[in-house]
Amino acid sequence: MLTFTTAGESHGRGVFAFLDGIPAGLEVDHEVIEADLSRRQKGYGRGGRMAIEQDRVDVLSGIRGGVTLGSPILLAVWNRDFDNWKEYMDPWEIVQGRELYTPRPGHADLSGAARFRHSDLRNVLERSSARETAGRVAAGGLLRCLLADLGIEVHSWVRSIGDVVFTGEYDRVLRDSSSVFCPDSDATAAMERLIDEAREQGDTLGGEFKVVLSGMPAGIGSYTQWDQRLDTLLSAQLMSIPGIKAVQIGIGTGATALPGSRMHDEIFPGTPKGRKTNHAGGIEGGVSNGQPIEVLCSMKPIPTLKKGLRSVDIRSGEAVRAEYERSDCCAVPAASVVGEAGVIIAACQAILMSFGLPAMGPLVEAFESHRSYWESL
Repeated sequence: MLTFTTAGESHGRGVFAFLDGIPAGLEVDHEVIEADLSRRQKGYGRGGRMAIEQDRVDVLSGIRGGVTLGSPILLAVWNRDFDNWKEYMDPWEIVQGRELYTPRPGHADLSGAARFRHSDLRNVLERSSARETAGRVAAGGLLRCLLADLGIEVHSWVRSIGDVVFTGEYDRVLRDSSSVFCPDSDATAAMERLIDEAREQGDTLGGEFKVVLSGMPAGIGSYTQWDQRLDTLLSAQLMSIPGIKAVQIGIGTGATALPGSRMHDEIFPGTPKGRKTNHAGGIEGGVSNGQPIEVLCSMKPIPTLKKGLRSVDIRSGEAVRAEYERSDCCAVPAASVVGEAGVIIAACQAILMSFGLPAMGPLVEAFESHRSYWESL
């Protein structure tokens, strides 16, 4: 069973990812992890923080000589900006000067303070910040190596920013050459213009990104318990990304407009994977069905605005404008990389739940045996 957690504050020493249950013998390429971390920091519309941070992974346990040991793995992504915050983030002595008393609408500030009884909203902001996702991406990069050994790939692209929508096909070269990770030059230019307009107005933008996993055979996941369903694992990972407001698998809400005779993917003999359509998005009954797993995520505009939304000073109860913390204008491209990590983590959880083996050799052998069985049907 794969377990995964993160720790760390936005302006603390770093962000940490803890993984347990990864088989021994997995060859890990640190360049794969750092490539994902680098992509997360890119994207038109990012803020000043990305000019400070140059994320690199530091392995603190569980890997020796580039190979997993089967023991718990601890990854660190150090915060360069910590040098500017040392005195304010000291664990033993509180230094005044960075307190926050005005909750920002749309953030966890007010609700988090109610949950943990904090009087200084800085204590909420530091952990609820999207900086935490650096740990997810580091973990996802490591687990991408595991999926590669099983013949599974995961990729993503931005489908929309604001009211600019791209509905074409994925092309990795075009995606990688786009400043917003959208595989279309015209859509990219339109998205850039929209971001420029929002930035000039002190506003922010949301959008959508799509993640596709290919190479997964049928039979991964389970219908026997709610928390073992593959769509449960995927949705939990993706909905927990800061700013995500909706996750759709396959055609998602489009299924409500179709009659059952047109919605469900009929099964045909002699057809690759038995289907001519993929409305289900590769999952039926909580179990993979052999088709590509397709997920669409919707992200709200970032709630930190330069012009500040109306709020209240929690000390006096007076009406004020929310304070501005350095932030992005649009983070949809970066979120797409975090989405990839979420899909990778969920897929590995489901696979290791089905094939709980302690070493990579037996795992690959068992997985390929299952793939052969599926292809023989």
